[in-house]
Amino acid sequence: MKALLLAGLIGFVALPFALSQSPGSADNKTVEQEVRAAIEQYRAALLKRDTAALERIWTDDYTFINGSGKVLSKAERLANAKSGSTNLDTIKQESEAKVRVYASDVAIAISHVTLEGQYSGKATSGQFQSSLVWVKGPSGWQLACNQITPITSH
Repeated sequence: MKALLLAGLIGFVALPFALSQSPGSADNKTVEQEVRAAIEQYRAALLKRDTAALERIWTDDYTFINGSGKVLSKAERLANAKSGSTNLDTIKQESEAKVRVYASDVAIAISHVTLEGQYSGKATSGQFQSSLVWVKGPSGWQLACNQITPITSH
């Protein structure tokens, strides 16, 4: 229920930005490149369990929905990374992320990834669809919400 409520809230918040989207502009290409760089920094921080970097990357109200549907806060994700219960050995992007830019300060990235490791103390391996909601604030691009969904068939 929380996941459904969160998804509805994200959709409601993103709607005004979606209506103001101007695809193809030079500014959007620059923003897209910035978001792609932020995604790579995020991937590197996860692989290294760099909690200082993750703390900067995630917004204060960051929300993660794992492959089992569990909703985790920034504090919970940081605690899992520090304890080692979240430990990813591999994050392989199977296809280029699709990045959509909204009003130059919100971007949504969707990608197909292969993960190996564990989330919240549970073994996690396989292919997932990943969605990331990035927002640009005074300190740069930060991840506000992301979700991974296991791919059970193609």
